[in-house]
Formats: sequence, structure tokens, C-alpha cells
Amino acid sequence: MNPARLAILVSSLIAAMPLATAAAELTMPVLVPLTGPLNLEGTSQEHGAVLALRNPPAGLTVHYQVMDVDGSPEHAVNGLERVLSRGPVSAVTASMFGPQILAMLPIALEHKVPLITISGTAQVSEMGNPYVFRFFPTDAVAKVAHARYATEVLGKKRPALIYQTTAYGQSGAALLRQELQRLNVPLVFEEGINLDVKDMLPVLAKARDAGPDVLLLHLHIPSTALVVRQSAQLKLGLPIVAGSAAHSPASAALLEPAELKDVCNRDQLPRRSPAGSPEMERFLKLYRETFGSEPDGWALGQYDGVMMVLDAAAKGAASAAEITQALAKSTYRGIAQTYRSDGKGNMAHSAVIMCYDGNSRVPRVVKTYENITGVLDR
Repeated sequence: MNPARLAILVSSLIAAMPLATAAAELTMPVLVPLTGPLNLEGTSQEHGAVLALRNPPAGLTVHYQVMDVDGSPEHAVNGLERVLSRGPVSAVTASMFGPQILAMLPIALEHKVPLITISGTAQVSEMGNPYVFRFFPTDAVAKVAHARYATEVLGKKRPALIYQTTAYGQSGAALLRQELQRLNVPLVFEEGINLDVKDMLPVLAKARDAGPDVLLLHLHIPSTALVVRQSAQLKLGLPIVAGSAAHSPASAALLEPAELKDVCNRDQLPRRSPAGSPEMERFLKLYRETFGSEPDGWALGQYDGVMMVLDAAAKGAASAAEITQALAKSTYRGIAQTYRSDGKGNMAHSAVIMCYDGNSRVPRVVKTYENITGVLDR
């Protein structure tokens, strides 16, 4: 072979080698609240992310670390800046807690690194930030299913609402009001409560006095469990349709099966949950073996989100920019549902309603709302 042509060939091969190596490796820190007000939800988020990172596609090497950012926006920002200062990062599992993920968005924009989250706070995807990807139904999806099930399936016409005063709680309450008004079923009562409220009897008594026929909840796990328990103690006699917190095994474990009777919730687990496809069965087996507990929708959503990142990396996305592009443009069939960005980073567009029968802490799927946004048809 001509020496000049040989030199060019060798140079080309050498130049290609670092690219191949980079494409086979991924660095993805996990920054979630393992202590603080969302420790139960944050633990589920961590479990879903770590399970995916421990089981990447063949040929992909993954580097990750878990950092507890408790409930403070400052800790979330400091943690993100710290991991980004240590070298190239492919993507970040970012806190589901609304105040924290909102505080992290400017840092992600500055460093051009994608944040993978399951936050329900609607504002997260309304900031025009191209680096946030939400793998849990936004409240704009979830509250449609929430309101429609209470009014159309249960046939209720006088809903009362108790919501959390966090960013998550307020955004969800606003969207519930909006959907109920569209359905011509206005609220007869509503009240927001702080995370530190431990006695729900006063707010439940006020709700009862308004004469509702269904109680809607948009609360975090501890508050959800307290409202459900004290509703049973008060013999309120109302069906409860709650947010995703009511489905969590961590929430159900705080209650007796009888206290859960006539409690339904909105979630994103597949219609055949807790069992179903071979992929779902594998996920359940791995989760139980790894953590000794049952997964919830948050764990599954974060697992699917991280697996979409890993899938993109395994297919050649070698940088944060390429992973961002893959997440923004690709469709991914996860375990919970099929994911595709709506242009704002909202990846999940379907939801299910699950209900307890009073005999078990495991709810069953009673209604599926698929592709609420229509994004999957585009």
C-alpha cells in the first residue's frame, strides 16, 4: 500500500478510537431527596435510577454516584454544581421535588446537561429549558385523568379538594380546578395544607360541612396517609380520589387495608400492574431482589427515564448534547408507557386509575387514559 495512504488510514483509525470509547461510557449522577419532606418519594426515585444504572445495555459502561440533596433548593444547586465540576457528565437524575428541580434548571441550561426527573410540578416544563425531561405524567395530564374519573366514571358532581401548599400541590390544584370547570363540575370546597400539618380532622370537618360527594387529594405521601386514616376514623363516608402518593407501597404501608377501602389514585403503572409483560416481570424481580420492597410509579418512571438515556448512549450518543438530542427527538417504549417529548420535555402522556378494595394494600387498575395529550399521534 502507498505509504501516504497507509498513514492516512492509521490516522483515521486512531482518531476514531476515542469516539468509540466515549460512546461506550456514560456518567450519570443521581441527585435526589433521601432525607427531608420528600424522603419516601425520593427513595423511590433513587431506587428506580440505580436499578437502571446497575443494569445497562450490553457494552455500555456506566459511572454514577448518589447524592442526598434533602429538601433544600440550595443543596440541590450545590450538589449539581459539585458533580458538574468533576468532569464531563452525560445526564443527571434530578430531584423530583418542585422547588429543587426548578432551582437546578438554570445550572443545567448553563452547562447544557440534560436533567431526567419525575417531578409532577407543572412549571418545570414551562420555563423554556431544553435540558429538562420529565418521565412522569405532568399535572396537565394527570389532573385530566383525576378529574374525569371522579366525575365521569364515579358520576360525582360535588367534589371537595385538599391539596399541599408546595409548588407541586398548588400547580396540581390549579389544573384540577381548570379541568373540573371544563367538565362543569365546580369544587364545593378546597383548602391547602402545609407539609407539617399532623391533624387533618379540622380540614376534614370543614370539607364534610360543605356537603361534597367525593374527596379529591393532591398531597405528598405523609399527608395523604393522614387524610385517608382520619377520614376513616371520622367515618366521612366519601370516596377518595387521590394523586400518585396513594398508590405508593410506602403510603399503603402506613394504613390498614380497611382504611383504604374506596380510595383510588392516579398513577402511571401499566394497566396490568403489578404483573404483565416480560419486561415488567424482569423489572419487578430485579427491584424486589435489589431493594427488598415493592416499586411504585415513581420508581418505574425514573427507571424508564434512565433506561432511555442508557439506550441512547448504547446506540452511540457520546455526549450530553447528543443525549439531549436523542431525548428530544426519539420515541422510547418503556415499561410503564411509550415516551416522546412534546417539545417541552414532557415525555409521559398516559395515566391509569388504581383503586383499593379494602382487603389488600395492593390496588388494581380500574381505568386507563392513554395518550391524553395526543403527542404520540404526531
